[in-house]
Amino acid sequence: MAAKDFEYESFAQNLAAQAHDLVPQEFTDEQKQYVISTLGNFSLMAGKALAEDPNLNFNAEQSTYITQIIAEWSFHKAVDVIRSGIPRQYWDSVMQKIAYTIFEVSKQAFAQNLPNDQILELIEHHVKKSYVDALNELKEKEIIDENLMEFAASQSNMEAMAQQLQQQQMEEAQAAQAAQAAQETPVSGLPQVAPGSNIQQHQSFDKIDSKTLKLATVAMLFNRMNRDKVQAILNVFGEEEAETVIKFMQIPDLTERVGKYNALKCLHEIKMNLPKSSDMTPVKVVKRIKYYTSQYTPKQIDTMLIKERVGVKRLVFSAMEDKFYDKMPQKVASVIATHLLNSV
Repeated sequence: MAAKDFEYESFAQNLAAQAHDLVPQEFTDEQKQYVISTLGNFSLMAGKALAEDPNLNFNAEQSTYITQIIAEWSFHKAVDVIRSGIPRQYWDSVMQKIAYTIFEVSKQAFAQNLPNDQILELIEHHVKKSYVDALNELKEKEIIDENLMEFAASQSNMEAMAQQLQQQQMEEAQAAQAAQAAQETPVSGLPQVAPGSNIQQHQSFDKIDSKTLKLATVAMLFNRMNRDKVQAILNVFGEEEAETVIKFMQIPDLTERVGKYNALKCLHEIKMNLPKSSDMTPVKVVKRIKYYTSQYTPKQIDTMLIKERVGVKRLVFSAMEDKFYDKMPQKVASVIATHLLNSV
């Protein structure tokens, strides 16, 4: 029986809206619209089939998950197709083959009740294969040559965004540790300019205590970070320190007022006071994530992970089955597990 309670139209619209903030900024308006509309159209078609086809037997939760997978891969491969250099008139044919593949593989995988991590791996394998097959067809028709085919096949926005996410999570974790250390480091006097150095301390900071200068340095770091992430870190600060950091962040010439030497010296002192690495072993990562997921129903977990990348989803789903997703660096997995647990 079809999933008649699956509100696919609103879900597809929501997925397309989320894509607005993720499309590469270097794309033209036309290219951005292509990515968003392709994702939206494929999500809508898949959702309609899952909700109305009497030959299908998926519930609303499964239908939601399948549609989400199609949307995510449609987004990444649409970006890859645009970056590939393939002539515009052939984009749709490539994307249609990929969308059809995802839909069919998803249906079969869910019908067999495969574990979520295996479903994701299976879909990824067939998506890559269908993409390369589509490129080969274009080459055989002499629409593209060997060099363009190889270049197009090398495109992977999925991997690029995963690496970007890992780097961002690492930087956020380091910034949070630095902020914590800045709060806890005892006042020990303002760092002095090294003899012979041509880098001068700014007059505004020549009599300010070390802790205040460290908080100003942390404010410099925060000015380079996403505001939502900054707020999450500030929530663990004491009220006085948080207010001080926020005030410093509003100073237009903060970098110049702190001075390069002072900032580097403070960062060095903060680093020396950072706690030892708290990376968890794979076993601890699995235990932490299992504890996190035990607080919610499967449907709630799927909803909470809707905006996460495939790698994060695989880490969570693998942990739910007592397995560690070893394709993710252990340090990054540790950061994600800690973040999830702290959000409970």
